[in-house]
Amino acid sequence: MAEKNNAPRGKKPVKFTFNISWIYFILLIGIGWMFFNQEGANPQKEEWDEVKKQWLAGDIKEVVFVRNEFEGHVTMKPEKLGNYEDKFGGNVPKKSPHFVFLVSGSFNAEEMFSQLNDQMPEDQKVKVVIENHESFWGMIEWLIFPLLLILMWVFMFRGMNRNMGGGGGPGGVFNVGKATGKLAEKDSIKVTFKDVAGLYGAKDEVMEIVDFLKNPKKYTALGGKIPKGALLVGPPGTGKTLLAKAVAGEADVPFFSISGSDFVEMFVGVGASRVRDLFRQAKEKAPCIVFIDEIDAVGRARSKNGGFSSNDERENTLNQLLTEMDGFGSNSGVIILAATNRADILDKALMRAGRFDRQIHVELPDLKEREEIFTVHLRGLKLAEDFDLEFLAKHTPGFSGADIANVCNEAALTAARKNKTAIEKQDFLDAVDRIVGGLERKSKIITPEEKRSIAHHEAGHATVSWLLPYANPLFKVTIVPRGQALGAAWYLPEERQLVTKAQMIDEMCSLIGGRVAEEIINGQPSTGALNDLERLTKMAYGMVTYYGMSDKVGNLSFYDSNGSRAYDLTRPYSEKTAELIDKEVKELVEMIHDRTERILKDNFEGFSQLAELLLEKEVIFADDLERIFGPRAGAKPGEEIPKDPEELSKE
Repeated sequence: MAEKNNAPRGKKPVKFTFNISWIYFILLIGIGWMFFNQEGANPQKEEWDEVKKQWLAGDIKEVVFVRNEFEGHVTMKPEKLGNYEDKFGGNVPKKSPHFVFLVSGSFNAEEMFSQLNDQMPEDQKVKVVIENHESFWGMIEWLIFPLLLILMWVFMFRGMNRNMGGGGGPGGVFNVGKATGKLAEKDSIKVTFKDVAGLYGAKDEVMEIVDFLKNPKKYTALGGKIPKGALLVGPPGTGKTLLAKAVAGEADVPFFSISGSDFVEMFVGVGASRVRDLFRQAKEKAPCIVFIDEIDAVGRARSKNGGFSSNDERENTLNQLLTEMDGFGSNSGVIILAATNRADILDKALMRAGRFDRQIHVELPDLKEREEIFTVHLRGLKLAEDFDLEFLAKHTPGFSGADIANVCNEAALTAARKNKTAIEKQDFLDAVDRIVGGLERKSKIITPEEKRSIAHHEAGHATVSWLLPYANPLFKVTIVPRGQALGAAWYLPEERQLVTKAQMIDEMCSLIGGRVAEEIINGQPSTGALNDLERLTKMAYGMVTYYGMSDKVGNLSFYDSNGSRAYDLTRPYSEKTAELIDKEVKELVEMIHDRTERILKDNFEGFSQLAELLLEKEVIFADDLERIFGPRAGAKPGEEIPKDPEELSKE
């Protein structure tokens, strides 16, 4: 016969589970009961001589004397309590005892009480009780304070343990040496290479690691060894962490993920202990993948001048990591993946073969890869019918995967803010403007003279970049303040791997075009060209000191590719060479300034017309420049010129 279940249909019966917090709650209730549930109601202290007078006056009903505590409890007759109202402060207690007295160890209770009762009439004799308190309750009272301290200690260190990543498991604060990495079992990892758009070269390399984990005998049969580790190197937001998750998902193995900063702790020896515990857990789950994100937090190059700038705890942690990755112990089946965007500062011992056998460079996506990334992030968005994905990919050069995800989300928010039913192209362009340039500041107060100067400044940038063949193609120019900028010229830089000297000079001319335009129109420069001059100076020094593009300095490069001179206060060249470098940079900048000034003066009519158009419309596009100056210098046949969205809508 089946057991009948009285629980309502559709509802599961309630199950009560034991929780250790109940014990703490019961203990607190018991302590409160012992403190507040006393037999008497605040008895008043009284001297023994006064008690004798009350006894002989016939006011006492009962006396309970505790022999082992030399303490007596006095209960008064109810009708006599009014005589002692002043001793109770006007508040006569309803419960007994009413008074308590203390005596010395030489007090003979039986004899003294017997003498007093002999002097009293038979009907007024006092009831006397002599007893000893049980030692159990006395012991409990003595244990109350230590018990409270223990409870406070337990609660405090449980909280500390959670803060340190102990997870509240057994051991409390002593669990601080355990690894805080998160384990994802192979069944719980849903990310595969289908979820990773672009990254063609990087995916090809990590797919080999997947093949190692799936078919190890294929390689070991020929005498080969499975690589121990791979380092993912690339700018922030390019998908290094996502790629590592995809490797674990494709390989169908457990995946440990931990940050480099999780090893570093204020307690000495904790970092090394966590490294040991992480690899111990990984060996138990082998074959598996251990992913250490931002490994530069613990793998930074060790200092040579120990005691002054070195962090002993971090270095001990790094030493333990080096030992675990390629020491005497065997880590068979454990592959280490790590990610960083600062590979130049990592310790050389960490980078050698046998620890990280290969470096996988995860670069910023190119045009085709950006199209694929946009396709991934646009899946859940409601787009307009005429949406052009290729146009959007072309107008986001240099954007990482994280930047593209941010653009898609910001475009959706922009369209919703305007109460649109679908996301249009202009919403994405507004999103790019907001992310790159900042929020539009319509309330910023700008005088007419300043606005005119800003218009000529931006027109100078646009004119020079349009007339030079190797400058970046212009997209639009605006004098609407965004973020810290009062105006901006937006370019679509060509995605080239090598840059020639002529290309760099044209770029530098377009950079200084705003400053030169101010000098021509106002007769003096302003502070608005600060960012332009900063970039110009860096490019000029880079040409002379890094790329060997100076005839007088020659084919020399003082670039520090591995960061070995980070703490070196001396320069790798003499004072005479430094003077020569400064002279060459100054002559280069003067040549660029004169060339830019000549370009603007030769095309002054078009430059002035462009500035007036910018003052009128505030935002102009490349097709406006084409109407003024003609086709862009160096434009390729059939190259599309970006147009004003309003003109596009009219078409």
